[in-house]
Amino acid sequence: MNNQFKKVFGIDLGTTYSGIAYIDEHGKPVIVPNAENQRLTPSVVFFDGDNIIVGEVAKENAKLYPNEVVTLVKRSMGEPNFLFEYQEKNYRPEEISGYILRKLVNDAKQHLGEEITDVVITCPAYFGINEREATRLAGEIAGLQVRQILNEPTAAAIAYGTVENDNEKVVLVYDLGGGTFDITMIHVKPDAIEVICTGGDKELGGKDWDDRIIQHLVEQFQAQTGSQEDILDDHDTLQELQLSAEKAKKTLSQREKAPIIVTHSGERAKIELTRDKFDEITQDLLERTMSLTQDMLAEAQKKGYNSFDEFLLVGGSTRMPQIMARVEQAFPTVKPKIFDPDEAVAKGAALYGWKLSINDELVRRVTERTGKLEKDKIEIPEEIAQSVAADTGFTLEAVKSANMAIRNVTSKSFGVVALNQDKKKEVVNLILKNTTVPAEVTERFGTELANQDTVEIRIMENEVSDNKLEPEQAIEIGTASLELPSLLPANSPIDISFRLNEEGRLEMTAVEITDDRKISVSIETSSVIQGEELEEAKARNQNLVIS
Repeated sequence: MNNQFKKVFGIDLGTTYSGIAYIDEHGKPVIVPNAENQRLTPSVVFFDGDNIIVGEVAKENAKLYPNEVVTLVKRSMGEPNFLFEYQEKNYRPEEISGYILRKLVNDAKQHLGEEITDVVITCPAYFGINEREATRLAGEIAGLQVRQILNEPTAAAIAYGTVENDNEKVVLVYDLGGGTFDITMIHVKPDAIEVICTGGDKELGGKDWDDRIIQHLVEQFQAQTGSQEDILDDHDTLQELQLSAEKAKKTLSQREKAPIIVTHSGERAKIELTRDKFDEITQDLLERTMSLTQDMLAEAQKKGYNSFDEFLLVGGSTRMPQIMARVEQAFPTVKPKIFDPDEAVAKGAALYGWKLSINDELVRRVTERTGKLEKDKIEIPEEIAQSVAADTGFTLEAVKSANMAIRNVTSKSFGVVALNQDKKKEVVNLILKNTTVPAEVTERFGTELANQDTVEIRIMENEVSDNKLEPEQAIEIGTASLELPSLLPANSPIDISFRLNEEGRLEMTAVEITDDRKISVSIETSSVIQGEELEEAKARNQNLVIS
């Protein structure tokens, strides 16, 4: 393969497990095993003196060193108040996630014998600005060039589309991972993958099923021993129960019963958890996923999609038999399929990264020939596609497929705070949830007072599909101040434009019309690591030994 075509690796940065993949010389996605020869790496970080240990060993040490081990850090991405303290130093979620990425990349580099610099990292479709920016920064802290942040269901659909690309179809992707849930409708076409609608909950996943088992075990232990102590206050017992719950959940996917031993303070309880009991104590969690599915389908109907052809189950937690049974009950006319639940997202990210790399070269050569700066989606002359195929070693058909269009939607709405006719504050959404991206919208507002010096613009993110809502229903993700010329009358026009790119990054421009004064801001949320703290994290990451 010509060296000018840099491999772009795909990374599934998961709540409980992570994986990395690339495209081989045959154009097929391949998962790279880690140093322990596992295809997936537990997303667990163990702070061991001057060393950082990531993966199975870290998970095993969680029981012995609960205060030095971080799990489920993905659920805290973008949260300003999350800090993990170790040896009088504070670590943000982005930095801890950067260690997981370093582990994946270091092991892949060792396995393949080549440098890895460019990556596509996936995230839940329901991640907002804060969480997406935090994910990107985790990659930067790990020393990586993050080519794109890609929605997990879209990645799974890309992987599926390359396998099942014979017919046009509308697919529902039900993605239940270890810590997050997404439900997404995707229109798969021969030359395009188009996301129609998405919904979900970034704090609903297999870990919540584990927690229900843990609570059941606590109740059974108390019943058998007569103890009223909350045994979860003991870190060692809690870690033991977490491991037992995960093991029992996996056992119940294959068998009807799972025996569990709970020991604490010299007392012991033998508990038999049946699949029926497991289903009973987790039923509301399952129903939550179905409620979110129905909400998404209602949004899809507004866009003219009243049916779908296939139902894909993605994510390791979809192995639970209750998931398949409930989906079949809700949608009896469509047989759900479990599609590569653990690896589809990483493979889809690798395919997307490969398409970026090949398509960049196709566009470059067409632009070079025509002398015009071309768009990404263009008609590729046969001879140019053939030359790229010859230079890369990929088949002509594979190279042509790299020009496939992939259209996503935003999972959030974005607006600004304004005064309504009653002089009360409200959020006016400019970009609505499930709008195809990239998107650009301009709306005219007016100044409140005569002789106003500045306009303070509060940029808001929310999950409401309406044009207007109460400020309490949204969160502030950025602010901007536009200076005004003197002696302006009240209600002088201000045009505010929002531009949202393919991966969910937002830019805002405000223009005062009479004097053409302008301000532009890229939303860099204060909720994520930045400035000197970011640079320190980058330096620390590169100097630490990560294994």
